[in-house]
Amino acid sequence: MAESIKDRVCIVGMGCTKFGELWDKSETDMIVEAAYEAYEDAGIEPKDVQAAWVGTMGGMTGMALTAPLKMQYKPVTHVENACATASDAFRNACYAVAAGVCDIALALGYEKLKDSGFSGLGMSGGAPTSNIIPTTTAPGMFAMLATTYFARYGLSPEEGKTMLARIPVRSHHNGALNPKAHYQREITMEQVLRAPIIAWPLGLFDCCGVSDGAAAAIIVRAEDAKKFRPDPVYVKALQMCVGPAEGQMSTKYDYTHVEETYRGGLAAYAEAGIKKPRKEISMAEVHDCFSITEATVMEDLQFSPRGRVKEDLEAGTFTLEGDLPVQPDGGLKCFGHPIGASGLRMMYEMYLQLQGRAGPRQIKNPKLGLTHNMGGAPPGCTVSVLIVGL
Repeated sequence: MAESIKDRVCIVGMGCTKFGELWDKSETDMIVEAAYEAYEDAGIEPKDVQAAWVGTMGGMTGMALTAPLKMQYKPVTHVENACATASDAFRNACYAVAAGVCDIALALGYEKLKDSGFSGLGMSGGAPTSNIIPTTTAPGMFAMLATTYFARYGLSPEEGKTMLARIPVRSHHNGALNPKAHYQREITMEQVLRAPIIAWPLGLFDCCGVSDGAAAAIIVRAEDAKKFRPDPVYVKALQMCVGPAEGQMSTKYDYTHVEETYRGGLAAYAEAGIKKPRKEISMAEVHDCFSITEATVMEDLQFSPRGRVKEDLEAGTFTLEGDLPVQPDGGLKCFGHPIGASGLRMMYEMYLQLQGRAGPRQIKNPKLGLTHNMGGAPPGCTVSVLIVGL
């Protein structure tokens, strides 16, 4: 019978670069910076790492990690799973430690997108399950989620735009408190509502940016964790949910939710023993590639009732001072989205918050933190839902 990962492994060290347009840093520079911060945080030396998993969209083999870190002939696996890449690298490292295959594992995610010229607007191909490849863009696909949500729940265009605008305004407030965020300035509701339209109703400030960055984690077994530090962070759930990529061809898909997020959340809550997510989860970092994505994720993860996220946004439920802070570090909106790094960047924030090390954005007495990544489009995607805690 399958066993739960709950409380079997711990994070004892993490590192994260500043995210942004890092023209003066190579991939090697970012990897070394993130890894060595994690080594120092865990109180270990590079030679202590016995196996590693590296997440990136650009690498071909484990040498993407062994060369920069001079890892001598150790097992390193390259992981790629769309926007959930870093979370999947972390998941694999945790499973290896829990299985007893290694005592100390490194998970690292990185991406250097700014030098590539990637704009983030196009969408290539799709799942090989269909010969139907619609002409679309990422903003266009998520804009369909927004317009359908407005129609289904009776929001006028003005009400819908205002609801969505509250999301980046809050994230930019949090990001302004974070020295590692790409964008570190506050914005106003008026700026969001008057911004140039990318794909209606999504304007410039409703869309996350493109950035460079890297993040890393050191994982050990729970019974060994306090040999490394007095305040390890325990893994409670590691779930991946991958859809059949049929939404664009099915009239059953409603374009107001993401089934993979909903089902991934259910599986993660079951693994972690969580009965009431809204009450038990202390904070979350979710995949806010667009403002509407975050809004629907709140409902898919049962943080808000269906069709009612607007009320929670207006009430300040997801602010740093609210009942369930979301994007305490500024989210994808302020960090951008270097694809192979984002999941571990989210985990880095949960780790700092749980240890009380988040500085001016510190949440009061957090117990459980959730991270959520979504790779693909609303009709079919790969989703990770990870939960960690004390």
